[in-house]
Amino acid sequence: MHLTGLMDRLDDTLPLAARPYGLLPARARQRDRDVFDTRLLLQKTTCMTGADAARVFYDPDRLVRAGAAPSRLRLTLFGEAGVQSLDGERHRARKAMFMSLMTQDARDDLRDVTARLWRGRIEGWREKRQVVLLDEVSEMLCEAVCAWSGVPVTARQLPEVTRLLTALIEAPAAVGPRYLRGRAARRLADRWAAEHVTRSRARPDHGTALDTMARYQDTDGRLLPPRVAAVELLNVLRPTVAVARFVVFAALALHGNPQWRNRLAAEDDPELLEAFVQEVRRFYPFFPLVAARAARDFEWRGHRIPKGRRVLLDLHGTDHDPRLWERPEQFRPERFLGTDPDAYSMIPQGGGDHYEGHRCAGEWITKDLMKVSVTALTRWTSYSVPAQDLRIDPRRAPAMPNSGFVITQVGPAQAGMGGGPAQPVESARSVD
Repeated sequence: MHLTGLMDRLDDTLPLAARPYGLLPARARQRDRDVFDTRLLLQKTTCMTGADAARVFYDPDRLVRAGAAPSRLRLTLFGEAGVQSLDGERHRARKAMFMSLMTQDARDDLRDVTARLWRGRIEGWREKRQVVLLDEVSEMLCEAVCAWSGVPVTARQLPEVTRLLTALIEAPAAVGPRYLRGRAARRLADRWAAEHVTRSRARPDHGTALDTMARYQDTDGRLLPPRVAAVELLNVLRPTVAVARFVVFAALALHGNPQWRNRLAAEDDPELLEAFVQEVRRFYPFFPLVAARAARDFEWRGHRIPKGRRVLLDLHGTDHDPRLWERPEQFRPERFLGTDPDAYSMIPQGGGDHYEGHRCAGEWITKDLMKVSVTALTRWTSYSVPAQDLRIDPRRAPAMPNSGFVITQVGPAQAGMGGGPAQPVESARSVD
C-alpha cells in the first residue's frame, strides 16, 4: 500500500492530543499537500492548512458550522446553541449582535476600565513577594469585562467567577480532571449567566452587553431562551478572560527580546505597539485548529470532500507557514511595520470577515487589551523576572509557560520607564 494511503487509514486521535499544534502541519509536509484525510475518533476527517485553505474554509457555500464542533467543545468552551454553531441568516443576525458591541466608543470604555485596573494592580503587587501573571491578569480581565458588560461581580465573587471562566478555556483539549472541571464549570457558569439574563429582563435597559444579550430577538422575532442568551453572554466574558494568555505571551516576548522591551518603553509609538502585539498573536500558540462540516460535495486541489465530512483548519500552522511568513519561527515584530496582515494568512482567532463570517468578533478587543497590557508592562511597571520554568508544553492546548510567568519586586516604573529582568532565565521557545 502507498504510504499516503496507509497514513490516511491510521487514527490520529492520540497523536493529535500529544501534538495539538504540530501534528497537522507535520502531516501536510509528509504528504506535500495542503489538504489530506485522516481519522479522528475513528471518523474520517479532512485537514487543511495555509491561506488558500483558509479561504475555502471560510466560504459558507462549501463549509458550515452546524454539527461541526466536537461534543467536548460544546460541553465546555462553546456551550449549546451559541453563535459558533449557526449558519446563514441566523448566524449573520446573531453575529451582528456581537459586532454592535465593538464600536470604537465601547472598545475605548473597556480599554479605559482595564487601564485603571492595571494601575491599581501594580500598586497592590508591591506588597506581594511574587506575582503569577497568568492568574492575576485573568482575574483583572474578568473584573474588567464584567464591569464593562454590566454583570455585577463583587470582590468576594471575582476569584470564583474567574475560576469558572478559566476552567472553560482549559477544558476542551484536556483529559481527566481538567476536562471534568470544565464540564462542571460549564453547568455552573450557564446557570449563573442565565440568572443575570433573567434579572436584566426585569429592569430597564441600560445598554450594556448583558442587556443586549438579554433583549436580543432571534430571526423568528422571539427573545432567546435564557439558557441560550446565557451562552452568548459567556461568549463575551470567556474570550476576554482568555486574552490573559496573550498578555502572558507578550510578557514572555518582552523578556526574551529585551531590545523590544526597551524600545517600547522609550517610544510612545502606536505603530511599534501594533507590530509587537500582532507578532505575539502570530508567533505564540493560542487555539490550534477550528472545525467545520462540508455543506455539499466539493473538490479542492484534486481532493474530494463529501457532504457532511468534518473539516479541520490548521490555525497555528498557517500562522507559521514559511510560504506566507519569512523566517516564521523567529519572533520579528518588524514584519508588521507598515503593513496590515491578510485576513486569511494571519488567523490566530480565525479568518475571513468579522461581520459575515466566523472570525472572532472580539479580535479588536483582544488587540486593545494586549496594547494596554504591554504598555503597563513596559511604561508603568518595574519588575524582575526570577529563575523559573518558562518552557511551553506543546502537548497542552491552549498552551502557556509552565510557570504562568512569575514576576517579583513589582512597583511603579520610574519616569515612565519599565524595569528589566533581575536575572537570566531559560529563553522562550516556540512549540513545533
